[in-house]
Amino acid sequence: MDAQFEADPTPFVERLPTRSPFPPIADYAFLSDCHTAALVAPDGTVEWLCPPRFDAPSVFAAILDRSAGGFRLGPSSMGVPAGRRYEPGTNILETTWMTPTGWLVVRDALVIGHWRERTQGAATAHTRPPTDFEAHHVLVRTITCIHGQAQIELLCEPMWDYGLKPAVWERPEGDTMAVDCTDGGERRMRLISDLRLGIEGGCARARHRLETGETRYCALSWSRLLDGPRSVLEAEMSLQTTSEFWRGWLADGKFPDHRWRGHLQRSALVLKGLTYAPTGAMVAAATTSLPETPGGERNWDYRFTWMRDATFTLSALNSLGLNWEADDFIQFVADAERNGDGSLQIMYGIGGERKLDEETLDHLSGYENARPVRIGNGAHDQRQNDVYGAVLDSIYLHTKEYGHNSQRLWPVIEDQVQRAKDTWRMPDQGIWEARGEPKHYTSSKLMCWVALDRGARLAARRGKDDLADEWREVANEIHAEICEKGTDDRGVFTQHYDTDALDASNLLIPLVRFLPHDDPRVRATVLAIADELTENGLVLRYRTEETDDGLSGEEGTFLICSFWLVSALLEIGERTRGRQLCERLLSLSSPLDLYAEELEAATGRHLGNFPQAFTHLALINAVMHVIRDEEHAPVAD
Repeated sequence: MDAQFEADPTPFVERLPTRSPFPPIADYAFLSDCHTAALVAPDGTVEWLCPPRFDAPSVFAAILDRSAGGFRLGPSSMGVPAGRRYEPGTNILETTWMTPTGWLVVRDALVIGHWRERTQGAATAHTRPPTDFEAHHVLVRTITCIHGQAQIELLCEPMWDYGLKPAVWERPEGDTMAVDCTDGGERRMRLISDLRLGIEGGCARARHRLETGETRYCALSWSRLLDGPRSVLEAEMSLQTTSEFWRGWLADGKFPDHRWRGHLQRSALVLKGLTYAPTGAMVAAATTSLPETPGGERNWDYRFTWMRDATFTLSALNSLGLNWEADDFIQFVADAERNGDGSLQIMYGIGGERKLDEETLDHLSGYENARPVRIGNGAHDQRQNDVYGAVLDSIYLHTKEYGHNSQRLWPVIEDQVQRAKDTWRMPDQGIWEARGEPKHYTSSKLMCWVALDRGARLAARRGKDDLADEWREVANEIHAEICEKGTDDRGVFTQHYDTDALDASNLLIPLVRFLPHDDPRVRATVLAIADELTENGLVLRYRTEETDDGLSGEEGTFLICSFWLVSALLEIGERTRGRQLCERLLSLSSPLDLYAEELEAATGRHLGNFPQAFTHLALINAVMHVIRDEEHAPVAD
């Protein structure tokens, strides 16, 4: 007998890795109507949908538990398509199927149509000026046989409230094309189709043999009127209008004629898709509780807006000429209700809500058994001193772009500068929202310096020179302390004052212009992170064994940190290394050019909530940094 089997008598088949019933996170497609989002698995099942807005309870949540509801349209008895893509310039998904007897094409979209006037007295959620287009609160799906014939199926099984309540179906009186789904109470959705719909318990089903040239459709509506297309022609017209919206919006941007233009455009479409149109708020991601550690507890609800994203949001949107969205976000910041001391919370609900209590959903298995599944976010009331700098830097960027800012922003500026003045000496939870003991995090001190520096610049622009001088003096004091206490013996900036541990957030030091790019401490810090805080060349936030973050287990490499490293390497003159890292990161995108929050360094597997706004913001900033660098590079002979 072979020695291997003598040493390990376990049958070979038992030692094979268990196949997951969940698709890889990177294999999901993202749909949006700028009110809510859907994630579609490769087999054509909508596995995540939270109507009517991003942070509402789900009706499809199979991504978190295989019995928590889904909605499939596709060929019978097949789960692997021939190909998937976004229709260029849109968030409309096109899936091609090759069956043994024919070829099919499915198109999916959350419909955005022309503005529909509300009936008299009807409420609107808009606090920003509406555009000529608006979400119609309906998911439309068409399926066409382009060759041969094929048996198709529709399976719609909603589970209300994150999988707690099975659907109750009933037929509207006098309507042969529709069935209504309720939660047993007042909430209702309507499934409309030209397929013959049957009801089997909590599931609406249809089967049909599709012939060459034939198209069928279905639509799931949660609008106030429960309306939707009533024919294939109307369904295709709604997809066409949605296409016109996305392509028209993209045409307003300024995208360089470059080999990475497609990545910039897809990231822009993701960011627009993650923006809640009524208020201008951008959710950090479309999902909750997709794990940062496979099978672990690092599972968070990201369907909220973080103030620290403000700087990166404004920088990315302005660099692409998307000024309307940038202004909407700034106005959301101006609208946000502040704490009693005038400070902004670190995060808000997309409608400006302040209270985001965290709960666990014990009835859900979690993605690949990663538990707990959380809704809400307990970090909303943490003290994180970096928020003041993020907000003020974003307002400063906005002011530089527009040449002015509105008077209603000045009280926000004053209050955030004052809070930075009052708190910069205090420990906090840091940029990564550590749930351990507060520390004197270097990046928090850095962003307090940003708050005072940008506040002084904004005050000077308003002719408030005495105030500008006062704030600049405090900024200089913070600057001196960081340089004294925030570095180790090598001149490398550390995570906090009481450690030699590295932290990727210190890559921001050259990016926020704290020190010149040629300062030896900047170079030493960037290279130390690149060489010592990476796995397989990708950047970790920090070493979990060196950091008290209040959690157990490892985590993947953070994509935003790797994109920061691209920009930081370019800043210190490591141009080839920076461009090569950017090239590699772009090659690690999902099949549809989307990104989660993290990558498993050994495999390139995407981890965390999806798609992640922070990652796509950092991609835009890094890619534009590379493009600007190439424009100034000498041309080879």
